[in-house]
Amino acid sequence: MKRTTVWVTTAAALTGLAACTSSGSSDEPKDKPTSSAPAALPALRTAERSTERAETARVRSTTVMGTQLSLTADGVLAWRDGLSGSLIIDYTGGTAAETMRGLGVTSMEARYLSDAYYARMGDTFAAKMGGKHWLKYAYDDLKTLGGGADLADQMRSTTPNQSVRLLLDSGNVREVGRETVDGQAATHYSGTVRVEDVTDTELRRRLQDADVTAETVDVWINEKNLLVKKVEKTSTTNGRVTQSAHYSDYGVKVAVHKPPAADTEDFKALLSQSSTNPT
Repeated sequence: MKRTTVWVTTAAALTGLAACTSSGSSDEPKDKPTSSAPAALPALRTAERSTERAETARVRSTTVMGTQLSLTADGVLAWRDGLSGSLIIDYTGGTAAETMRGLGVTSMEARYLSDAYYARMGDTFAAKMGGKHWLKYAYDDLKTLGGGADLADQMRSTTPNQSVRLLLDSGNVREVGRETVDGQAATHYSGTVRVEDVTDTELRRRLQDADVTAETVDVWINEKNLLVKKVEKTSTTNGRVTQSAHYSDYGVKVAVHKPPAADTEDFKALLSQSSTNPT
């Protein structure tokens, strides 16, 4: 039970964050070459830079990963110096959600700090886990998991503007038209990104490892050149993945604190306990 909880919690916290941000690298050059030069590209480059400079935002997202997991996330994120923030993640469906419901958990709070993220599972979970409500996942420890190095790097470096940057890798990006998103006027852009065209080598490798051949990306940019919505759809070996996110309140204050040490269990210690006493 402990080992299952640790793995499902890891998947949920990472998936919730990935839906709010994206999986590109923040170290890529701003003006990347593309296979075509539609009129949409200058506007997208401006939006990518403006969103990066905003540094904080309120986000709400939805993720569906085939039959495995679906969830929603709501909170605030900052990306001024690495990624930090806090999200409330609700399990809404899938086999992983059924597993967590069996443990008395339907939602959790995830706090993302510079060196680790923390997941608060609630009173029912704490009663089964020695009274502690929080699980700590140090990013360096994530490297011991399958694919953990990539996950740790993703949590340290991703920002919302990466969705716009990923779309810039599309050779067929186009302006769909003007639409209303959350009560404000926005311009909708869409494109299909082929894995071989992704300029971020690490991202391209991860997509290839998941047998992804292409991803569709839609973004909505408001009149202040800020990203207000994104939708990414990908087919993988684990099924269809759809991630959408809405962004608002750019510049909102984000202050995240570590949970009390006395109320926190380290996931490595928990895995060690489950190996010696798998009850």
